Amino acid sequence: MRPLLLLLMLSSTAAQAAPADALKPMAFLAGHCWKGEFPGGKQTDEHCFSWALDGQALRDIHTVRTPGKPDYVGETLYYYDSATKLVTYLYVENTGGFSRGTMKPSISGLEFPEAQYIAGGQTLPYRAHWTIQTDAYEAFSEMYVKDKWVTQFKMTMKKQ
Repeated sequence: MRPLLLLLMLSSTAAQAAPADALKPMAFLAGHCWKGEFPGGKQTDEHCFSWALDGQALRDIHTVRTPGKPDYVGETLYYYDSATKLVTYLYVENTGGFSRGTMKPSISGLEFPEAQYIAGGQTLPYRAHWTIQTDAYEAFSEMYVKDKWVTQFKMTMKKQ
């Protein structure tokens, strides 16, 4: 019985491994889902975050739900790139689009500098900022269209 108890305690400790130092600014997200409504209230956006690979990566399962339509689902993996010394991410979605970018902590939250979303042979430059609030964060996203940055969306993501 004791070896089994010891094994259970060790596996529990491993599952709760501390995140890599560079990912600590994102630690408030882990272990929670965050949900918001797009302007107009006809779509919801939900992000569920969990530590992966013993804290070396943060996984974000992202689902946009629209009544009467199939869910739009994407997955992001955030990790520390030791070559560039930046938190980097890879985002892949169920419709075939993807992007790669970086995250930098800022005074008010998390900054996602300009990156390229690629789908169907087309690219769309975008950037975002998440402002941390109490039990929520505000997501603000812009895209570059016709030689200028335009707001894509702004929404409050509430901890579920």
